[in-house]
Amino acid sequence: MRWQFIARIIGILLVFLGVSMVAPLLVSLHYHDFAFESFIRSIGITMVTGLILIILSKKQSSDDYINQKEGMATVALAWTAIGLFGALPFYFGPEFTNFTDAFFESVSGFTTTGSSVMTNIEGATKSLLFWRSFIQWLGGMGIIVLSLAILPFLGVGGIQLYKAEVPSPVPDKLTPRLSDSAKILWVVYAVFTLVEIIFLLGGGMSLFEATCHAFTTMPTGGFSPKNASIAHYNSAYFDYVITIFMVLAGINFTLHYQMLRGKTLAFWEDSECRFFLGLTLGLTLVMTWDIYGPVYTSLKEAFRFASFQVASILTTTGFATADYEKFPGLSQVILFFCMFIGASAGSTGGGIKCARIIACFKYCYRELFKIIHPRSINHVKINNMVIPDELLRSIMGFIALYIGLFVLSSLILAGMGVDMMTAFGAVAACIGNIGPGFGTVGPTENFYHLPMLGKWLLAWCMLLGRLEIYTIIILFVPEFWRK
Repeated sequence: MRWQFIARIIGILLVFLGVSMVAPLLVSLHYHDFAFESFIRSIGITMVTGLILIILSKKQSSDDYINQKEGMATVALAWTAIGLFGALPFYFGPEFTNFTDAFFESVSGFTTTGSSVMTNIEGATKSLLFWRSFIQWLGGMGIIVLSLAILPFLGVGGIQLYKAEVPSPVPDKLTPRLSDSAKILWVVYAVFTLVEIIFLLGGGMSLFEATCHAFTTMPTGGFSPKNASIAHYNSAYFDYVITIFMVLAGINFTLHYQMLRGKTLAFWEDSECRFFLGLTLGLTLVMTWDIYGPVYTSLKEAFRFASFQVASILTTTGFATADYEKFPGLSQVILFFCMFIGASAGSTGGGIKCARIIACFKYCYRELFKIIHPRSINHVKINNMVIPDELLRSIMGFIALYIGLFVLSSLILAGMGVDMMTAFGAVAACIGNIGPGFGTVGPTENFYHLPMLGKWLLAWCMLLGRLEIYTIIILFVPEFWRK
């Protein structure tokens, strides 16, 4: 393990993080909200630390290769460092009284979780609210993937960083050069963000609020500059616009690229995309039927709120337009299971991912079929491609680890005095990078009241979910550190 090499990469990322803090600094100067001092201090500390790591670490020759172990260690340590230094603008501002809450908000932002400890969001400075949204936008496609696009230094052997960073069971390179693939993904990501801003402006939303909401929709983050989230506007137009962009953000971004290149049937030809869109529509119709009458007297309203909530939770965005804890039991169960399913592989969403769910179903069916026909030779296929048994074992292991860590973390949080419903809801929301949960962390509450140790545990769950479990958990396997 070349620690100097890893330290250099983390140093470069911290310098980039410090540069990105200039954006909220400019927002602070524009609105005269007097928060610029906290950003100047944060920029200074972050960039000086990054430069020290770069200077003290030995520069590697251009033919050095980042192996898989170094890639995973770099990504895990880099995201932890980014969460710590990204917390500085929160900590130095008047809105936060301790570093634990600042770190929780920072990690929640960068991992695009959207769980918050802020009790008066609208009372915060504009610049802090912008930073809160901006870090979700950066974290959505991944800071390391962005770095691969703009820093040739990380393009050397960077596939290991890319594999550890991109939220997908099988990362796809769009071009032979990894840096070109990263640029394409970010261009598509930025284009969709800009289009959403235009649509929100067209509905009468201010430029600041439209930008903040677009910055948190495309990464499926869910932070809002309003205390009541999207419910603040009580607008069917905004609900449907954001619903559409949440669904788009939940689709594999390589398919968006293919669509923009003229492949009009890209969505339909991809079995995972068909599954995701079909599931979204099917669950929306079931929930519409369930809440029509008991909650909403208008079928149009029932469909509007059902489609928004299903899209919000299934894509792990976490915006809210209604208190779904007041919905009938069937709707609540649907949303709870949506927390685990997640969006498509290669999207900015969290959760287990539809590709793994499909593979799991097909694997189980194959095993049942082999019981009936023991001599048969069947392969699990997705998009007419055979899934190797090695990858199937990895998928089954991921799902087992995901459920196991969810149960273990819930029990630990419950052991801290949190009621069981809240413990299950909070862990499901954080490990799935969703935002709101159930119990006292539901869509109309926040995470402020949880114990300090509980917040650190949930921040750990956010990183686990964002980095696809293996990247973090493998650091605790003794064999990982052996030569």
